[in-house]
Amino acid sequence: SLAMRRIYPLCERLAATDIPLIIEGETGTGKEQLAESLHQVSARSAGPFVVFDCTAVAPTLIESELFGHEKGSFTGSVGQHRGVFEQASGGTLLIDEIGDLPLELQPRLLRVIERFRVRRVGGNEAIPVDVRLIAATRRDLDRMVQQGRFRDDLFHRLAVARIELPPLREREGDVALLARQLWARGGGDAERIPAELMREWEDYAWPGNVRE
Repeated sequence: SLAMRRIYPLCERLAATDIPLIIEGETGTGKEQLAESLHQVSARSAGPFVVFDCTAVAPTLIESELFGHEKGSFTGSVGQHRGVFEQASGGTLLIDEIGDLPLELQPRLLRVIERFRVRRVGGNEAIPVDVRLIAATRRDLDRMVQQGRFRDDLFHRLAVARIELPPLREREGDVALLARQLWARGGGDAERIPAELMREWEDYAWPGNVRE
């Protein structure tokens, strides 16, 4: 669709850089897929692509998962753990759903982005990391900044570039394209999808977007 093709030139330019990037869009629009595609065509493609989802980790463990921890630094830490910044060094780190990062951890993340050095929980050593940072969110970060729910200084560090992925309902023609591909993948003849069914799909709002 034109709505998707118009962002491709910007994606190509951003893939050739190391600047921080925020990918915005509703759930299911393909934010993680876009981030991985940018990594795959970048100069860092031989390095790791690591995803950290702020909604998939208990709030008490986010700091440890981001920055790592030393053995015995807290109850249950039986060994040393490298955080995702260290794991992604030499490649790309995607922090997914950055809008759900607890406010009290945002200053710590800001310091890491400013210096590209991490200090593990319970450790004293500042460990250098070399990552391209991409953040993704389904939330309205501009509004969250105005409401004091997201730090403005962290926002400005991350939002050096921004891409907004359009929802599927605004991608004219893509529903039929996706339907035929998925129909064929399921073993059907994509040219024999009933026209009435295809019209229903094209008229539907798809709140879950491409994932749905």
